[in-house]
Amino acid sequence: MLLPGERQSDRLWEKLPKEAKKWAENLPWEQRRYVLSLCHLLLASPPDKQAEFLDEYTADGLVSRSLADYDTKQKVLRYLQYFQIKTSLEESVMRDYIRQFYVHCAQDLHRQPELYLKVAIRLLSSTQECNNAFNYILGFEVFKMLFRMSWLQHERLYSIQKNQEEFLENYIKPIQHTHKVNGIIVPKDEKIFFAKRDYFVKVPKIKERKLIELVMATFTAEAVTNFGFSLIRHPNSMQFDADFIYRPETERIFS
Repeated sequence: MLLPGERQSDRLWEKLPKEAKKWAENLPWEQRRYVLSLCHLLLASPPDKQAEFLDEYTADGLVSRSLADYDTKQKVLRYLQYFQIKTSLEESVMRDYIRQFYVHCAQDLHRQPELYLKVAIRLLSSTQECNNAFNYILGFEVFKMLFRMSWLQHERLYSIQKNQEEFLENYIKPIQHTHKVNGIIVPKDEKIFFAKRDYFVKVPKIKERKLIELVMATFTAEAVTNFGFSLIRHPNSMQFDADFIYRPETERIFS
């Protein structure tokens, strides 16, 4: 409800950052027309076209801003190497990930693509949000690695964690559930030894596009970002031993 003497436009102005409000109020009439034309075009466009425009309009600046954070970039590269992930952090990769981060965040907000604009503004206005792009990239790449593991490899990875129950509940179980519901790994006849052995040691083969979709459907952008942040902030938050995890399966698996 508006207070006496208060206009709807007053509330709109108050939602703007002070710098943006000052800039908009000081624009000459000719430039105000340009801003209004842009607002009209955005509002009249379907969500997918809004997303396309915002990506083109903002991604280059965000990529430059992210790449300028040399220290964070080097930390992420070191962890990618630690997990034996070969993804680079060149400009084209960063650009694709920033667009994906936009889309992922918008999907999480009650699956409303029109909130893409809100996510874009957050990224542009906050240094912390911009830094989160690196956390998101690291978290997403490690989740992709986990999705490509067999359940036996999951078991080995889980067995070397310090917080085993938390790791199992937060990461392994959601991934294995997604494996099952998408028919990637089908645990038939679980009580029969050789049937169990077959699905338990099966290494998933998932195409890159599908893999990205599965990670985005299984984990929110916030969960991915927090996971990446925990890996950077706490070096021992996830133990990893590639020789142990990926060694050929030779031992028996008992029910």
